[in-house]
Amino acid sequence: MVQDEPNGEIVASSDRPREKKPNIFQRIAIFVRQVFAELRKVVTPTRQELVKYTLVVIGFVVVMMAIVYGLDVLFVWLTTWVFGTPAS
Repeated sequence: MVQDEPNGEIVASSDRPREKKPNIFQRIAIFVRQVFAELRKVVTPTRQELVKYTLVVIGFVVVMMAIVYGLDVLFVWLTTWVFGTPAS
């Protein structure tokens, strides 16, 4: 069976009573506990992994810089070829 909520939402009805919503301070405490629980799951990389990841990122940045530089040189050459150089 479907019933209308006071705020206009349609929800499925249930025979069990509705749980009371915790107050703002309880919700903040629950949130903080959940944050700490998630932080306990985080695994920090070893020094070797960190160096490897850093080198991968630096390598990727260098490759992207080379691609952008190459495209810049290509477009400069192309616009110079199409429009020519202004006569001095």
